[in-house]
Amino acid sequence: MADTVKKRKKKRKQLSFRLNILFFVIFLLFSVLILRLGVLQIVHGEEYERSLNRTVNTTVNTPVPRGKIYDSNYNVLVNNKPLYAITYTRDKNTSNEQLLELAKKLSTLIEKPDEDVNLRDEKDYWIITRPEKAREKIATEIEAGELEAGDLYQLQLERITAEDLASINGQEREVMAIYRELAGGYDLVPQNIKIEDVKKEEYARVSEHLAELPGIHTTVNWERNYTQDGMLRSVIGSVSSSETGLPREQLDYYLARGYSRNDRVGTSYLEAQYEDVLQGQKKQVVNTLEDGEVVATKVVTEGKRGKDLVLSIRSQLQKEVEQIVEEEMLQSKQGPHGSSQYANEVYATMLNPNTGEVYAMVGKKFSRNENGEIEFIDNPLGVTNNAYAMGSTVKGASVLAGLESGVIHHGEVIDDRPININDDDEKSSYKYLGYNNEIQALQKSSNVYMFHIAMRMGEYNYRPYESAPFNNPGAYEEVRNYFAQFGLGVDTGIDLPTESSGYTGRDRIIGLLMDMMIGQYDTYTTMQLGQYVSTIANGGYRIQPRLVKEIREPTLSGDGSPGPLIQRFEPNILNKIEMSDTNLGYVQQGFHMAFHTAEGTADEHFADRPYNAAGKTGTAEADNSGNFYNLTLIGYAPYDNPQVAFAIAVPGISDSDPISKDIGQRMMDAFFNYGDYANTNDNQNEEEQGNES
Repeated sequence: MADTVKKRKKKRKQLSFRLNILFFVIFLLFSVLILRLGVLQIVHGEEYERSLNRTVNTTVNTPVPRGKIYDSNYNVLVNNKPLYAITYTRDKNTSNEQLLELAKKLSTLIEKPDEDVNLRDEKDYWIITRPEKAREKIATEIEAGELEAGDLYQLQLERITAEDLASINGQEREVMAIYRELAGGYDLVPQNIKIEDVKKEEYARVSEHLAELPGIHTTVNWERNYTQDGMLRSVIGSVSSSETGLPREQLDYYLARGYSRNDRVGTSYLEAQYEDVLQGQKKQVVNTLEDGEVVATKVVTEGKRGKDLVLSIRSQLQKEVEQIVEEEMLQSKQGPHGSSQYANEVYATMLNPNTGEVYAMVGKKFSRNENGEIEFIDNPLGVTNNAYAMGSTVKGASVLAGLESGVIHHGEVIDDRPININDDDEKSSYKYLGYNNEIQALQKSSNVYMFHIAMRMGEYNYRPYESAPFNNPGAYEEVRNYFAQFGLGVDTGIDLPTESSGYTGRDRIIGLLMDMMIGQYDTYTTMQLGQYVSTIANGGYRIQPRLVKEIREPTLSGDGSPGPLIQRFEPNILNKIEMSDTNLGYVQQGFHMAFHTAEGTADEHFADRPYNAAGKTGTAEADNSGNFYNLTLIGYAPYDNPQVAFAIAVPGISDSDPISKDIGQRMMDAFFNYGDYANTNDNQNEEEQGNES
């Protein structure tokens, strides 16, 4: 028993000894590890950090050209012109001294004007190239140690004199201009050093010396190239420049979507509206740098040009309408109405009433060059942005408001005698038109018929020369609701970032409600008129107007033809008017009679045309002088199977000038290849009809 106890004690002592040895070994290992970490961190830390900085992988995203823009016949309207470009991608560890050395090397290879260099750039350059003299400027403050580094630098800048800056010689100024571009970029973002006027020789020299120029790349950039004489330039819109990059007011928006600060983006109209389509997939390259020099490059993504847009615009028709408008404006100027009453501006559009596709969109304004010669300014955006009182063209909506509200019934005849609300306010048609029903009122353009509709909807108990209460001010909203179903007074929905919905009057008196019924109170745009007449033409469907009809893949062929179809936009019906087809048919009859009967207001221009058009004329006072009017015209054809609708507005002209009807007639002749336009573009029409089908 005693021997057993002794053996157990002996084993315990041996185990305790072994555990102590194990703990001691572990302690030594931890001590060695801690010592090693200390040596690495304290003794060799800076060396290893420098070694890490010597080998860096940087990702560079190189921009690609934007998508092209075609017309409806696949003729290129907007292309990309290639430009040689020299860029720099700055690593976050690059010092100002390294940038200066790089600028000196580049100055021997390229020419860089210094016109963009400002006073602050000069002072910054003077400080970095003359460090001792720069330090002397603030020596006292440095010794005092009372100012922060930023304050010291600001003081240094303030003390640099014009004499100091004069020491920067001509050769240095080129270095300074390059240094400004190198230092002005963002880390890991390609910065354009020179993109305009890069000569082939410069491009070649830099390409040969890329190994000596860390961060410098030679690439091909692009700029927008507008064919067809810049057709619809303002509607197509603009793209930001290589210098400005992302718009400042939208910087956060684009950065959150993966853009780089110097990316070029659409800034207005179609270029902005379809930015997501036109912007391509950037080429992505990973550069491996050692000691600031590129030692290896790997392409991660090849990149892809942006997708292409195909517009509904028919270029040949657009050109013809532009020419028609200019010729008629000149004819108006040379007419008998005096120098102050000719057409200073005209807006016109043609569109497919069944699909909303815009075939032509023209705006022209008179101007004079420095020699006093007449020039035309293109302003197609005036079709969607400029609103006017449009006169009697709105009477189709007025008649339907009366029929649908029940204040008039089909065939009801009203005498065209003037309305006298009081001694000072007589309202009448342009002449006495006899007794008319609602169809004849549209045919002859009776104001009085529309006044009676307004008075009944407003519950105004009219007695000549006697005042009476206006019992239903809500009639304003009721009328506007009817008008809005056609697109009058509301956005048309056209695929542009902005458009005007017009002016809505706020006063509520019976006389102004009567004015609204004849288009002389609220204002509308020419595109709203186009949507309105299209809705009447197609049987009551308000369809969104569209400038873009297709999106296509970038073409892979070299013949300029478009690539595979991605999307074709189908007609977008915004609403069906809440009015009976029967009542709409009466309005269509009135429009047809206005163009084809002896008492119609446009029969002289359209009655003999084979395409069988229908429509409505309009005249609205442009001011209180009685001398200036807005002349308007809407229409569609053929009457029984509409293929095209149009709207024209000529603001501020004599009411006796036939310009709106002359333009309308010639526009429709051009569309249907009639008269002077016969056989001028048969091939195009055949191809376009094939595309439509």
